[in-house]
Amino acid sequence: MHGERPPEATLDACIRRMRRAGMPPAVIAHFAHQHEAWRMGVTGRVPLDEVGHTEAGDLVDGDRLPPPDREHRAELLRRLVVIKLNGGLGTTMHLDRAKSLIEVREGRSFLGLMADQIERLRQRTGARLPLLLMNSFRTRDDTRAALAGFANPDDLPLDFIQHRVPRVEARSGRPYGAPEDTASWAPPGHGDVYLALHTSGLLDRLLDRGYRWAFISNGDNLGATVEPRLCSDFVERGRAMAMEVTDKTPMDRKGGTLVRRGGRLFLLERSMVDEAEMPGFTDLERFPVFNTNSLWIDLMAVRVALHGGLLELPLIVNRKRVHGEPILQFETAMGAAIGCFRATVGYRVPRTRFAPVKSTEDLMVMRSDAYRIDHNGAVRPAPERDLPGPPTVTLDPIYAPLDAFEARVPHPVGLRRCRSLEVRGDVSIGQGVQFEGRVVLRARQAAVADGARFTDGAWRHDGKRWVADVIGAR
Repeated sequence: MHGERPPEATLDACIRRMRRAGMPPAVIAHFAHQHEAWRMGVTGRVPLDEVGHTEAGDLVDGDRLPPPDREHRAELLRRLVVIKLNGGLGTTMHLDRAKSLIEVREGRSFLGLMADQIERLRQRTGARLPLLLMNSFRTRDDTRAALAGFANPDDLPLDFIQHRVPRVEARSGRPYGAPEDTASWAPPGHGDVYLALHTSGLLDRLLDRGYRWAFISNGDNLGATVEPRLCSDFVERGRAMAMEVTDKTPMDRKGGTLVRRGGRLFLLERSMVDEAEMPGFTDLERFPVFNTNSLWIDLMAVRVALHGGLLELPLIVNRKRVHGEPILQFETAMGAAIGCFRATVGYRVPRTRFAPVKSTEDLMVMRSDAYRIDHNGAVRPAPERDLPGPPTVTLDPIYAPLDAFEARVPHPVGLRRCRSLEVRGDVSIGQGVQFEGRVVLRARQAAVADGARFTDGAWRHDGKRWVADVIGAR
């Protein structure tokens, strides 16, 4: 940070606020450590000359791992728990409720699809397989209502709560706003999953009931499902933690990547890199893979690290503006825990295991015929699609809010043969519309009739019909 250090009294004010809100002592101590680090000038930046390439054995090709036999698979799954991060509100789509409640495919939401995947795996393998959601204080009530008919074994709860910490004024270091104002609090990043499991007592309960390993992934990544081959390798080799990574494309240049630092694997996030070094960070040859935020962890190793004070995750200082005021949020990333253990690895997995929905553009792709639900309840690319990767969709900003998108695109569109689709202007798309190749639609305001088909090229609406745009958009 620049200028004079904020006085220590600003931290005292934050601690008093957290104590009044009933935050656990471990969470207060962790926040105090972060605040003090920031006060002393820690920025969380990592110079690229401090990191090196991954070494032989650091990345394992997940597709080449042998599947466990039926008996071994059953034993693995008997001691596995699935954890999904479910604290997001879908603010990118202008929502103020849990994003996981959005309908994704065939009348089912993210939550519905998650629960269905677990139920099918339980029925097929006889595994206990609890599904635990890390909710935020803003998503818990809606989530519980949506999954009222779903139950976990061994008297385990459906969820546990991510902590909240004070937002901090960027100039003074004082807690922002009034404590009763929800805008004065922020989630401390998904790195809080370890502390939240610990302070809730759930970590001990899981270990006491015979669970040893966990698969953790984002709730909006419908490609992240339990893979017995990865689980078997993880357990048999006695790993403490593993991270699923996949090959970068030009669209993923800024994704966090696995590197070597201090003799261990290290998650290098974009937020850790100075802007001047960004060209080096986005070099696909130097950093060829990115973190999908799907992890395999040894619960016992996590408990030992927490009790020994060894699970110290790198600080992320997230700078934002709230009501026009510059504020800071102190955060951590759960994947950064890979640098806290020695027995770690990166599993190089196919892109099919990374299918997140962050925007209405992603939602349009996920609802299209380019994807389908397989026999395991997982959302996978349609086998009929013979193009590399998912279609790339770019929509006009007016489609960003979910209600605006659904008013204009009320039906699934045909993208199975589409490489890219760009829509410029206010265009309503009818039922059964197909896009093939690389398509651009341009109109101030227009509609696409039911059953229409667009092939390679740019198309504009002349006020009466769609015509090929010779000048085009390329």
